[in-house]
Amino acid sequence: MSLKQYVTHTTLSNLNENELPPIDAARLVALETFQKSLNICFYDIKLLNLALTHRSVSNESQFKENNERLEFLGDAILGAVTAAVLYKYFPDKTEGSLAKIKSILVSESTLCEFAIRARVNTVLLLGHGEECSGGRMKPAILADTLEALFAALYLDSGYETVQKFIALFIEPELDKVAKNPYEKDYKSLLQEWTQRTSQTIPCYQLLSQSGVEHNLIFSIEVEVEGTIFGPGIGKSKKRAEQEAAKLAYISLVNAFQNGDCLN
Repeated sequence: MSLKQYVTHTTLSNLNENELPPIDAARLVALETFQKSLNICFYDIKLLNLALTHRSVSNESQFKENNERLEFLGDAILGAVTAAVLYKYFPDKTEGSLAKIKSILVSESTLCEFAIRARVNTVLLLGHGEECSGGRMKPAILADTLEALFAALYLDSGYETVQKFIALFIEPELDKVAKNPYEKDYKSLLQEWTQRTSQTIPCYQLLSQSGVEHNLIFSIEVEVEGTIFGPGIGKSKKRAEQEAAKLAYISLVNAFQNGDCLN
């Protein structure tokens, strides 16, 4: 028995079926749609379902298994794949530079963005309490679930398959992160967040412009679903918009983490 076969066997086969969350007809359709959207196919649908089951489910029901063990494995797989991609993609960068880029790519905020892009939030299983507190959009939960998904795909289909799957998320970000490993594009983050959560787009408004021609200061605010954030201050409109977007994005993420409503 290979290592993958052994781990898969001990992950599912020795578990009591009553400890796993059930898959009814509606759930099966949802999981199949999810797989098609990501161009993946699980041989064992129970493994996929387990990867999408948050611990709050087992805390509130007789289904005692959840995705925490898969998350542990997925974190290691993500780190290995990311390191290999960076090593190949940036042959001239030092170990320190590669480590900085990797830390952003595997960070909670980046994984949350990836999870939203993959629509993990639409198939996530949560307990009633976590559902009511906004858990479906909490960055920590989404990031952890995505790592569990990576592990499940590895166990189900092997390292080469999960390597290609992870690379689909990582590779489009490489150049952006490499240009400035200390700063995120908050305008893009905010727009993607709002489009996924409310099907709206942020609206930026110039409040003031002051200073001499070659030393201007701009003040800009951003409106998201009727809530104003800012102002963002910068020496260019682009910089001020980024600052306003940063304030809005951090506030929105924190609100979801705390289960609060902004309006």
